[in-house]
Amino acid sequence: MSAVKVGILALQGDVREHRQVLESLGVEVRQVRLAAELEGLSGLVIPGGESTTMSRLIQRFDLLGPLQEAFAGGLAALTTCAGTILAAREIRDGLPDQVRLELLDIVVRRNAFGRQRESAEVLLEVPAVGSEPVPVAFIRAPAIEEVGPGVEVLASYRDEPAAVRQGRHLALTFHPEITGDPRLHRLFLSGL
Repeated sequence: MSAVKVGILALQGDVREHRQVLESLGVEVRQVRLAAELEGLSGLVIPGGESTTMSRLIQRFDLLGPLQEAFAGGLAALTTCAGTILAAREIRDGLPDQVRLELLDIVVRRNAFGRQRESAEVLLEVPAVGSEPVPVAFIRAPAIEEVGPGVEVLASYRDEPAAVRQGRHLALTFHPEITGDPRLHRLFLSGL
């Protein structure tokens, strides 16, 4: 895996946790804060955090155009929680000027599962990574309310898609990096 270089959008959120999981899998990791740091990457993790803050920082650092260009050029994305909000075609309950990368044909609702006190760690069945359930954390999680015809649902939680894949992009409404189980990161890497 040493030839694979994966970036983590390091503006805000679970950067350190994703880095630890990826490095444990033998991946070279680069934190991305500037457009030039997208060069030479096979994939980019857009972590969980706070989607409106991340949106503002993407605009402040003039990253929207370079990100869109990199994805149009074939860069694959792994998005978790807030990252999945930014990757969606449509964001419900977002700010009017919130960044939408439109990587996946999905419609998401911010904070669909309530406030911090409704957050939980659960075991989620994700057949694409094996028969053993994956421990994940839902923290002020978004809900994927609609998926387009080219989107594959890999797992559901409370009757809503929670893990989806479209092409080389993998979007999760939860945090696998917090529990440290590497199987979803490995699934993403297998498509690079």
